[in-house]
Amino acid sequence: MVCIVDDDLSVRRAVRRLLRSAGYTVETYGSARDFLATEPEGRTALALLDVRMEGMTGFDLQEELAARHSAIPIIFITSFDDAATRERIRRTGWECLVKPFEEQALLGAIGRVRKPV
Repeated sequence: MVCIVDDDLSVRRAVRRLLRSAGYTVETYGSARDFLATEPEGRTALALLDVRMEGMTGFDLQEELAARHSAIPIIFITSFDDAATRERIRRTGWECLVKPFEEQALLGAIGRVRKPV
């Protein structure tokens, strides 16, 4: 299952539609706290995290998952392609896509980071 965590409803819908058409099971969350409340660790093969969200950011969520020793692979998605954001993502070791991204870019990133099912 791929989990999309983004506070933008239109992004969640578009990415969910794309991933379902590619054969993935998808759940969407409007906030990092909603995602954490579901205890997704055992069911999630990949998390797409928006970098900038109200309250808990994608970076905050990634740090919380790391503190929980979670093995969920992450792809960050962002509209803010600045040097500081790129560097912070680089330090995490995960992938990043800048919105709007091409369908094949997303599917390629998923193929590179997804844990085996």
